[in-house]
Amino acid sequence: MAAVRLFLLSLFVFCLRTNPSHAIGEDVHLIDFKESLKDSSPLDSSWIKGSNPCDAKKPWQGIDCSDTGSQAVSAILLMNRGLSGAGPELDIDALSKLGSLRFLSLENNSFSGPLPEFNQLSSLRSLFLSGNQFSGEIPQGYFDKMGSLKKLHLARNKFTGPIPGSLTKLSNLMEMWLQENEFSGPVPSFEQKSLQSIDLSNNKLQGEIPQSMSRFPASVFQGNADVCGAVISKQCQAAEAPASGTPDDKSKESHKSGALTKWVILAVVVTVLLVTILFKAKKKEENFRVLGKENLDDVVQVRVASINRRTGSSIRRTGSYNETGSQSSRRGGAAGGKSPNDLVVINEEKGVFGLPDLMKAAAEVLGSGGLGSSYKAIMANGMTVVVKRMRDMNKLNRDAFETEIRKLGRIRHRNVLPPLAYHYRKEEKLLVTEFVPKGSLLFLLHGDRGVAHSELNWPTRLKIIKGMARGMGFLHTEFASYDLPHGNLKSSNILLSPGYEPLLTDYALYSLISNTQSVQVLFAYKSPEAVLYQQLSPKSDVYCLGIVILEIMTGKFPSQYLNNQKGGTDVVQWARQSISEGRVAELIDPEIANGSSSSLDQMENMLQIGAMCTESDHESRIEMREAIRSIEEIQV
Repeated sequence: MAAVRLFLLSLFVFCLRTNPSHAIGEDVHLIDFKESLKDSSPLDSSWIKGSNPCDAKKPWQGIDCSDTGSQAVSAILLMNRGLSGAGPELDIDALSKLGSLRFLSLENNSFSGPLPEFNQLSSLRSLFLSGNQFSGEIPQGYFDKMGSLKKLHLARNKFTGPIPGSLTKLSNLMEMWLQENEFSGPVPSFEQKSLQSIDLSNNKLQGEIPQSMSRFPASVFQGNADVCGAVISKQCQAAEAPASGTPDDKSKESHKSGALTKWVILAVVVTVLLVTILFKAKKKEENFRVLGKENLDDVVQVRVASINRRTGSSIRRTGSYNETGSQSSRRGGAAGGKSPNDLVVINEEKGVFGLPDLMKAAAEVLGSGGLGSSYKAIMANGMTVVVKRMRDMNKLNRDAFETEIRKLGRIRHRNVLPPLAYHYRKEEKLLVTEFVPKGSLLFLLHGDRGVAHSELNWPTRLKIIKGMARGMGFLHTEFASYDLPHGNLKSSNILLSPGYEPLLTDYALYSLISNTQSVQVLFAYKSPEAVLYQQLSPKSDVYCLGIVILEIMTGKFPSQYLNNQKGGTDVVQWARQSISEGRVAELIDPEIANGSSSSLDQMENMLQIGAMCTESDHESRIEMREAIRSIEEIQV
């Protein structure tokens, strides 16, 4: 007996001393899954049996590993790979043997048939299957054993039948996208406090929307013709009483009903005429309607004729303040912020204006973005501004909101665009900013391949990257205590002056936007740590910086910008693979790839920086100051 104990103890010590390069057999399980696919050719070059899926030098495509000593597979990311296979034939049992697997994405492939038994993977935190052709009903109890699930994306498939009731029991569920399927039946009551983002649009759901779902916007339910409720301002019809009475009775009732309908129509017509007269009598209110629509979901830009920016740290605006700290009024409604009709000017460098100026301005819709819609307003004095109509900004009360916005108004840096004024009401927030004539980096890179794009040579692109980095460095110093000093860095939020000097916008808004909306609209939430573990930090901004660098250097539109990742190029995976295979030069945009050898070396160095910024493990990702220092070292 003592000998047996000694043997077991020796075996235990041996196991402790053994540090395998990867979890034993994980390559076998992954190969088993690969072989169950109908078309797995895109994986043939890197998924090699007997090799280490977690080898940093020769990584398997679409495989991410934990940073533990065992280097176990934690994520399978096979989006946009052209893979196919029938649901029941997929070897989910092989995946269930990957003990550390927490994230699985098969988005935007060609899988079909009934939903496979992904519910065997009870430890999954994120399951992304959008953009396939899965079909049929999902059993009601399908998700009963997936209590760890936090994110579920099943959008753009062909699922039918009722939404599984087991989804309402997932206490950790944070994000659920079921849009663009053929789900039918009633809208379930999702009462989980953890649920922040949901989309049930464009299905075939029916009946009244539960009261517990009233915290979500109406857009969640659009495209379901037979749903009703207060959330979407559509009254539910009471069930019709059984028909009774004689034919003559029915005829009389029909006559009375027709007469009543005529009177109702007449009353409506009279009411409309009266309302029209009242609106014409109140010209100012009619004018402001352009900027005060019912649905304040849009961002409005304000154009200013000149741009004169100087570098420097944050300073206080020169202007008189009353004892409460509010700016004293210089024009009607242009200060203070205490009245719901005030326009509060927080930056007077471009002049002082009030709400009446905006009410009288010719307004033009510029477009809509994640935070809302944008309008260009040209005022009588020639100043053109962008009015941003911000959505879901009730996270802070009025005083706290004003404090945060005034911080932004005091910013002075040549690569950061501060707001000029704001308008506060509980139901709407307007943010007025300077108009920058050349537009966004996104447009110049992808919207116009003509003359404007030809000007984006290597020196110009380097200038843009350096200016962007300096602006980020300033924000990370000025808002060092914030989890996300910027939070929404992407090419559409980088405006360019006539001299191609970048100006950062939509920054430091994380503290203002409601939690539900921030998940959907802030690009920092696309960082791996946010997707996998719901963690955010200043390094999430570093990830966003890396995406823009790769976008500028490759000239490709990143698929990371798209919620469904349908379209664009996975610049992170492309860069990672090309660098590991020594093919960095292939990443360079052909528009700038014909430079000297020294320039090509510098371009490759910049691509290396972009790859380091987008490292999936945020603990291994470089700090913002390291990224900026490396960028500054690169010369033309």
